[in-house]
Amino acid sequence: MSSQQTLQFRADPFVLSHCCRHIRLAGSLTLQSPLKQPFSGLRFRCRRTFQGGVRSSAKEAAQSNNGNRDKKSPVPETAIEPKRVYPFDDIEPKWQRYWEENRTFRTPDDVDTSKPKFYVLDMFPYPSGAGLHVGHPLGYTATDILARLRRMQGYNVLHPMGWDAFGLPAEQYAIETGTHPKTTTLKNIDRFRLQLKSLGFSYDWDRELSTTEPDYYKWTQWIFLQLYKRGLAYQAEVPVNWCPALGTVLANEEVVDGVSERGGHPVIRKPMRQWMLKITAYADRLLEDLDELEWPESIKEMQRNWIGRSEGAELDFLILDGEGGRETDKKITVYTTRPDTLFGATYMVVAPEHHLLSYFITEEQKQQVEEYKDFASRKSDLERTELQKDKTGVFTGSYAKNPANGDAIPIWVADYVLASYGTGAIMAVPAHDTRDNEFALKYNIPIKWVVRNEANSSDDDAKQVYPGVGKIENSSSLETGLDINQLSSKEAALKVIEWAERTGNGKKKVNYKLRDWLFARQRYWGEPIPILILDESGETIAVSESELPLTLPELNDFTPTGTGEPPLSKAVSWVNTVDPATGKPVKRETSTMPQWAGSCWYYLRFMDPKNSKALVDKEKEKYWSPVDVYVGGAEHAVLHLLYSRFWHKVLYDIGVVSTKEPFKCVINQGIILGEVQYTAWKDQEGNYVSADTEERLNETLQQVTLPEEKVMKSGDHFVLKEDPSIRLIPRAYKMSKSRGNVVNPDDVVLEYGADSLRLYEMFMGPFRDSKTWNTSGIEGVHRFLARTWRLVIGLPQSDGSFKDGTLVTDDEPTLDQLRSLHKCIAKVTEEIESTRFNTGISGMMEFVNAAYKWNNQPRGIIEPFVLLLSPYAPHMAEELWSRLGHPNSLAYESFPKANPDYLKDTTIVLPVQINGKTRGTIEVEEGCSEDDAFALASQDKKLEKYLDGQSIKKRIYVPGKILNVILDRTNVKVTTK
Repeated sequence: MSSQQTLQFRADPFVLSHCCRHIRLAGSLTLQSPLKQPFSGLRFRCRRTFQGGVRSSAKEAAQSNNGNRDKKSPVPETAIEPKRVYPFDDIEPKWQRYWEENRTFRTPDDVDTSKPKFYVLDMFPYPSGAGLHVGHPLGYTATDILARLRRMQGYNVLHPMGWDAFGLPAEQYAIETGTHPKTTTLKNIDRFRLQLKSLGFSYDWDRELSTTEPDYYKWTQWIFLQLYKRGLAYQAEVPVNWCPALGTVLANEEVVDGVSERGGHPVIRKPMRQWMLKITAYADRLLEDLDELEWPESIKEMQRNWIGRSEGAELDFLILDGEGGRETDKKITVYTTRPDTLFGATYMVVAPEHHLLSYFITEEQKQQVEEYKDFASRKSDLERTELQKDKTGVFTGSYAKNPANGDAIPIWVADYVLASYGTGAIMAVPAHDTRDNEFALKYNIPIKWVVRNEANSSDDDAKQVYPGVGKIENSSSLETGLDINQLSSKEAALKVIEWAERTGNGKKKVNYKLRDWLFARQRYWGEPIPILILDESGETIAVSESELPLTLPELNDFTPTGTGEPPLSKAVSWVNTVDPATGKPVKRETSTMPQWAGSCWYYLRFMDPKNSKALVDKEKEKYWSPVDVYVGGAEHAVLHLLYSRFWHKVLYDIGVVSTKEPFKCVINQGIILGEVQYTAWKDQEGNYVSADTEERLNETLQQVTLPEEKVMKSGDHFVLKEDPSIRLIPRAYKMSKSRGNVVNPDDVVLEYGADSLRLYEMFMGPFRDSKTWNTSGIEGVHRFLARTWRLVIGLPQSDGSFKDGTLVTDDEPTLDQLRSLHKCIAKVTEEIESTRFNTGISGMMEFVNAAYKWNNQPRGIIEPFVLLLSPYAPHMAEELWSRLGHPNSLAYESFPKANPDYLKDTTIVLPVQINGKTRGTIEVEEGCSEDDAFALASQDKKLEKYLDGQSIKKRIYVPGKILNVILDRTNVKVTTK
């Protein structure tokens, strides 16, 4: 090719965005700026010009075209290079190579345990094919800043990264394309790793692990066997979310509006024999130990609600036969937290899956009930318990006896009652429960008020549903001997429980919303469950620990079997085996573990990732546990954290770990939303309609998304620039490919550098708050880094390059310079430790602003500031540190400490009066002498016009209070300077 050409590449922009930073050709090469889509197959143009192996300006490249171009001829537009405010594209690859080659951030296997430790961890990412978007690095940058700070403060730091890589997405991709899930997973991991390295995160890559590696899931299987041996892993027939198209059981959170979250396939409820983990055995401990954790109160409350401990009673309602209303020997047991309302129960509801339902359905109602059961099976538990949904149900044709008063009350079946909660049946009290009230009104069921709302005693209020407590009424029966009238709700509840236990009608009961953990998936791409099943009896046998890992067999067909059997059942030679202990024929379990399994305990393996003898070495675990700071999304606030805590407590009980809890401090970062989108409406004629008019509600209006250049701000609103009377609706959405608002970090790094991206994500706002991405906003922090660079290195030379040296001098710092530095040190240190990263950046900006006013840049000031900058912008800081004459990385240099002497504000504002009238103020040191104060006043621009050339009669000086200068008007003027 010629030495000056514009090339167009048809390739993956992610690859090119990294490659183009290292291209060096004998001629010059111009690549133009990239498109903003992270998809292969797009034309990718990156604007970079290189000359003769050294980066040069586009002008020089154009003029050096082998002498064929006239030196005065204009430079073609395609060769004009954007202004480069500092050479981040040279600096960042250089230091990333240095860190990797020198293993700068490796945590030794054996550390000096006399030093304090700091274990900071990101929640395990799932490496998808889409790669990172700019929302992902938010938490990673925060943990990196904390890790870098603690290293420099002398801590042993553990800051690892790995991959939660089993799961449904890779398996579905395999089904669609025929690509083995392992191939896809490894490719995605490589992509994620390269992206993370490009952002300069100080992970110890020697400890990298993946849940899909047999050396890792060997120990996941080992943990399962410990659960199995202790009766905490068992099989049971339970109703599950079954997706025929995907051929697997789905968790509740994987079902949305009756279809699978992935693929939108119909999901039904059906009973299946499944592996369960008995997390309910740890419910009280999981609840009680929350109080000891340094977690956001909102997360702890979410876990408390999920566990849902409540105290109440189990009460028995005898089923009456359909003919004469006689009592049978069958009973429906209900759990209630409000036994005080027993007299108000006017009907009963059982779940569609209730084990006694088939016993008491009448022939007349059987078809209706069966149809309703089929209807309910197509909903997830979350949908069935949705408070806003329309309540539905069917009368079974049968009645039960209210034990409090002997009344016969109808038994209904309705999907808002779950078989998995309580007993799968409720006593319905429509006067004092909102859901029961809605149901009773819809189906014309009697309503009986038994609790009086003493705060509102009007007749109208007495007929409104009241779920609160108060005085009990209408609650007495001579037949049963129970009278709770005029008691408070609390007193009545205790009396009902005492009566029920005495008469055999029930008992006191503590209940939990928490259900045992469904621990099986009908998938291929997951950890095999190490269980053998005897052919003859179906008895389960644990695989010997010495035979672990039980590895996945190779399969080419991952499609669902269509029978409910998992894909592993197709590996016939793997499934059919013999029990080593007895020689009897057995089959291997063909369900696999859920994706949650590998992520439950990975934090422990990072402490000792290469150990082949144990899950983790006891001494290493004792030193590193617990995780000091754990950062991730709020979407994992309940299940992941709850499951991890459960497994950790089991491991604590068997002596594997030394702490009761895995994570000391949990922090949820906010979400980065896509850039603001502006919505307008047009009528049928194509005319814009303002969003503040009622016409906007008309369904005939067409929604239009407008680009930012067509929008302007008017007061508190956004309006159409061409017609300000048209008000628009601005809104930022979560980043997603479907909305087209995903911002690829590779593009940002290419344009502004990794340090700018890191700084911008931290500067956008408080770390825990959600924020809206604005690409133009990154230019502000980019300019700050450029100013910092010029402060130390100086202005670029005429060819655009920067000199090798610095502007730093060996002068002694002034008091003002020391104060600026130490205020910055105090601010940055405090804000990082409090995870107020945005205000820490503000402190550094204030320092740089002050430094630009100085006449010199002393080494004793600049070097500590570079160390302060390094957790936020490590590439620039390393380069500046190197140019300041230091041969080694600054990663382990001591982080500056603020000297309290320089933090004191020793200056005061002193009012200055001329002939008793205040004319201005001066800033003086505490203890300033009268002569010094007068000299400062004489030099002040506002005051000198009153003093210059005037005769001074006397000066009145009160230290720290006032300086009053009395002029002698009768004498001849003399200079005071």
